Amino acid sequence: MQTSTPIRPAQPIRLYRHAISGHAHRVQLMLSLLDLPFDLVDVDLLAKAQKTPEFLALNAFGQVPVIQDGNVTLADSNAILVYLATRYAAPGVWLPTDALGAAQVQRWLSVAAGQIAFGPAVARLIQLFNLPTDPKDAIQRANQLFQVMDAHLQQSDYLVGSTPTIADIANYSYIAHAPEGNVALEPYPHLRAWLARIEALPGFVPMVRSRIGLAA
Repeated sequence: MQTSTPIRPAQPIRLYRHAISGHAHRVQLMLSLLDLPFDLVDVDLLAKAQKTPEFLALNAFGQVPVIQDGNVTLADSNAILVYLATRYAAPGVWLPTDALGAAQVQRWLSVAAGQIAFGPAVARLIQLFNLPTDPKDAIQRANQLFQVMDAHLQQSDYLVGSTPTIADIANYSYIAHAPEGNVALEPYPHLRAWLARIEALPGFVPMVRSRIGLAA
């Protein structure tokens, strides 16, 4: 593994986020784990602040998170994780540089954008905003995913290898808050142990919890 002194941003990175967004939290968590200076800019999603011309100039899709790092403006939580790990971490620490390790991380980033987003994240969203949608399918998808992840984590401390990577950070937030969407974590001991390992990392910051679902 290469060793070099990571660079530092010339000024605090600006993170546009919503406090209960798991997508935004994974970026805030990564910034904190890397001990980078950053400023939080809260975007009022309920007031549609993400659809204003000013915000759409930052992200044409009208979604949080977005970061501004000097002259770099970047949207999409997983893309931001790749950027931060590549620019500000020592090579190979949070994002493997070998072909297989990089591919395995990408696999779990796809899970974060797919099964996580349409499973525990949707189940939680339905509860948070009392949406007139049956959460049964989202809860079922979450439990199917958690069964797979629990079996995987029985063999490995982290999603990819023996040390944390951005794959873990991308998947953490919505899994940790799955009970808010009425998805219980008790049946998955290895998944819960993995959550505890993430929470024990130096610089860990939690996401705001909501008193809904099984978490109430």
